[in-house]
Amino acid sequence: MNMKSTAQIIPESLIYEMVKGKPIYYKNYSEFLKGNKQIEELMGSSVIQSRIITRLVVLLELNLDLEYEVLTNELGIQFEKKSWRAADLAIVKTKEIDEIKAKNKYLGFAPEIVIEIDTKADLSEIKNPSSYYHEKTDQLLNFGVKKVVWIFTETKKVMIAEENNKWVISNWNESFNIL
Repeated sequence: MNMKSTAQIIPESLIYEMVKGKPIYYKNYSEFLKGNKQIEELMGSSVIQSRIITRLVVLLELNLDLEYEVLTNELGIQFEKKSWRAADLAIVKTKEIDEIKAKNKYLGFAPEIVIEIDTKADLSEIKNPSSYYHEKTDQLLNFGVKKVVWIFTETKKVMIAEENNKWVISNWNESFNIL
């Protein structure tokens, strides 16, 4: 079966992100197609991911001034038509959010900061899975995001990428600045 016909039978609800018209599916989407998993099982976060996100939101809300707002829940960031990414956490300027007329659409401008905890993307067909993280990070930075923070629960590492700066990987128990 060729890739095009396979993509046509996969429901749109299994698309996690879209890059220039090419879908990136949820991790383990094939298990849904086989009838082994419900779609909610693919989209849900693990306990550790949920704890990290919750603690980050509380910490950020307590320490950011009213100039910034924290958005969560796999926020869609629209780069162009048929090209968007999801963000676990995004820090945006409150003024920019208040100016959006259509609040039920994906975010059409770059957040200040994007924080990702692992990924829900299916990386099984990618030769080098780390290329997914690098490409997504580059795309976010090129779009205008000032900083991208990846938190990897399995390796307990943090990767911080800033525009025009060296990317840094450290242990997750080390302090780092978000904003």
